[in-house]
Amino acid sequence: MNERLPYLREKTSKLTTAPGVYQMKDKTGHIIYIGKAKNLRNRVKSYFAETPNHTVKVAKMVENVYDYDFIVTASEYEALVLECSMIKQHTPKYNILLKDDKGYSYIRISPPPFSKITAMKNKSAAGTYMGPYTSSFVTKQTVNEVNKVFKLPTCHKVFPRDIKKGRPCLNYHIKQCMGVCTGCVSQEDYGRLIEEAQVYIREGSSASVKDMTERMNKAAEELDFELAAVLRDRIRAVTAAADSQTVMRDDIPDTDAVSIARSGGEICAAVIMFRDGRLFDRAEFFLGDEIGEESAMEDFLLQYYIAARDIPKNIVLGVQPNSMETIECLLRERCGHSVSVTVPQRGRYLRLTDMAHSNAAEYLSLRVGRTAKEISALEELARLLGLKTVPKYIESYDISNLGSADMVAGMIVFEDGRPCKRAYKRFSIKESLVQNDLACMQEVIGRRFKHYLDENERDEGFKRLPDLILLDGGKSQLAAAQAVLDDLGITVPMFGMVKDGNHRTRAITGEDGEISISQTKSAFMLVTRIQDEVHRFSIDYQRKKHRKSSIELEIMKVKGIGEKKAMKLLTEYKTIERLKAATVEEIAAAAGVSKETAAQILIVAGEWK
Repeated sequence: MNERLPYLREKTSKLTTAPGVYQMKDKTGHIIYIGKAKNLRNRVKSYFAETPNHTVKVAKMVENVYDYDFIVTASEYEALVLECSMIKQHTPKYNILLKDDKGYSYIRISPPPFSKITAMKNKSAAGTYMGPYTSSFVTKQTVNEVNKVFKLPTCHKVFPRDIKKGRPCLNYHIKQCMGVCTGCVSQEDYGRLIEEAQVYIREGSSASVKDMTERMNKAAEELDFELAAVLRDRIRAVTAAADSQTVMRDDIPDTDAVSIARSGGEICAAVIMFRDGRLFDRAEFFLGDEIGEESAMEDFLLQYYIAARDIPKNIVLGVQPNSMETIECLLRERCGHSVSVTVPQRGRYLRLTDMAHSNAAEYLSLRVGRTAKEISALEELARLLGLKTVPKYIESYDISNLGSADMVAGMIVFEDGRPCKRAYKRFSIKESLVQNDLACMQEVIGRRFKHYLDENERDEGFKRLPDLILLDGGKSQLAAAQAVLDDLGITVPMFGMVKDGNHRTRAITGEDGEISISQTKSAFMLVTRIQDEVHRFSIDYQRKKHRKSSIELEIMKVKGIGEKKAMKLLTEYKTIERLKAATVEEIAAAAGVSKETAAQILIVAGEWK
């Protein structure tokens, strides 16, 4: 708790409502955070509220604030410019953390006669080198693409030593390698292919296609139709690759693609830089924990490009930031030429932003210990459901019963896209005496969140409010559960998971109707996993309870054994197997019965299968 909060609140109450920039400082007077505001009083006041709703990082920053300064500006635009300039000057601890992993890489063409093209970190081996390139990522992408287009060998075989020694590998059979190992490729033809591959790397697909087209026409005129056919197929391969890949694209002008990924309180921004028709470089940066993706994107763009030496005319984004027009204006003023900032919805630019997002997710996964697929699934689910934040902590509920007997419910938890089994809960239905899924769901939701509201509750699982609730059921279950939350005054996004006739996830239902989810999307896979897991967990509990009640009924057939003594035995031995392994004396002591009665219990237990 920050002891300076009363002073800071008093100071903020007298603050102007004009736009400007504020500087949070620690005890030593160092600036630890710089922010901009359209309304200084409202923005600064939000940090020192009596009932704050801060992220972990913002809360930590507030704990270290001793005082703050501010500068009033004439407009929000001036505040943006000033904020960027001051962040660059002071590099505060709680603003953006600009760290990447730039290094120099090379493309190596090994010595002839059968050269291979590989990505290298240095020039330690013999051969011809292209580069240096500032990004190992771009180097590897380029090498992979050129090897795929020209069907060059990527195996560990050494040629010509290993020609016709052993069977061709899988790449040859799936037509991703020309099969030098089979002996069907001459040294001259292979050498020409390596030259074409180098032209492709240096000049792009257009120059490569132009050269091969001239040679194909010449071969046709000279009636060398076999060579002409080979060149024709190669031109098609290069053209098809150019249409589908994003490493080398002559139809893309100088462009930056920017996207962000977030998980577990961490945000990563990735920039993919396209220059001269090819993927030139990329960079990833960790950001401060923002409230929303729009704010994170805006802050990153301003801070990244205010220090950038090269600002292209075309910038495409995976997320639309706040104040898009203001950002365009600032960038134009910064670089002295027109700048277009857009959020593509289809086509080649969308593929670029998708690549940027994939890189951000992969980079972030290393930091938070989650896979890129798990991060993408949570982000996709948040967009699908219209959630303001990514649902880090998800609870799911399912009812299971056999008619009106042994009615139970299961609650499972997924944290950061993975099952959190220590937080799972089981519920035996107590209030409903007959089968009624709606009443059962209301009872379970009510009992769970009454635990949350109980000030004396010590169970950490109950004391945590989920970011999202998913019920196994449709509109009726959703409406019944929502009514309970409304009565308790609890606000948590809640949706139902709808199954098809084959008991598979079909859609998600909300207050406004069903939301279809594509089976090819990562969000669909996540929801399916959650639905399958909550069903498994609840039905396992139902089966165990049913088995236990059946055993109890069998034991009660023994003369002198009532419900209480039967429960004593089940509590002591847990399973029928452990009961069978007990001695007569042990059973008699546990149930408080004679040895003769204990012997009868063993007989009944032995007959149970």
